[in-house]
Amino acid sequence: MDRRTFISLIPGAALVAASAKDDPMRSPIRAICFDLFTLFDPRSVVKVAQRYVPAQAAELCDAWRVRQFEYSWLRVAGAHYADFGAVTEEALVYAAHARRVTLSPEARDAMVAAYSQLDPWPDARAHLQEWKAQKLQLAPLSNYAPAMIEKLLTHAGFDPFFDALISTDRARTFKPDPRAYALGMEVLGRRREEIAFAAFGAWDAVGGAWFGYPTYWVNRLGVPREELGIAADATGPDLSGLAAFVRNR
Repeated sequence: MDRRTFISLIPGAALVAASAKDDPMRSPIRAICFDLFTLFDPRSVVKVAQRYVPAQAAELCDAWRVRQFEYSWLRVAGAHYADFGAVTEEALVYAAHARRVTLSPEARDAMVAAYSQLDPWPDARAHLQEWKAQKLQLAPLSNYAPAMIEKLLTHAGFDPFFDALISTDRARTFKPDPRAYALGMEVLGRRREEIAFAAFGAWDAVGGAWFGYPTYWVNRLGVPREELGIAADATGPDLSGLAAFVRNR
């Protein structure tokens, strides 16, 4: 599939035990794995919802997003995996019922499709161009299903920037399962200390740090950190901080 490769990982495969944080000799960063929401604004979905439920769009989308992640984690914990596209639709149906919102099949399809047509954050393209020029390996490491990643990057014209597209679907799990993060090493052929992980969600920053990636939390929405006894190596509101983190590692 040209440059872009989806690599499968056998569930339960052994993970590399060493962490960059345990090594006094830090390796320079050779690659960056991104949660897609560090590059794309998930709030774009609200604009689509406003076409169908204008008065309730923001509240519905908030409830939908929370249930998306709850369903993904429940399915992994219960050993009943379904990909993120299916989880996204299930979560929307639940959120609509919970808020007594009636969605036509057209509205439901359009809202689910909106997750593959998000608006890029204003700084995303320039930084991707910069990192590509520096010959860093770049890859999303996303809970999105493979087809969702393809559509999203093609829609934004971002696909030429990436060396690989990494979907946790190939491990039949979701972040923060360590098997999901391990795909970055498997796909890119790098040691974990050579891969910077860019998280959007506070929980994902914790997951990347638990796994042992040099982790940068792109806290675009200014939310509190999780209280789980660990944090990202650094944090900031946009990609300029990530660029400095990678450069100075």
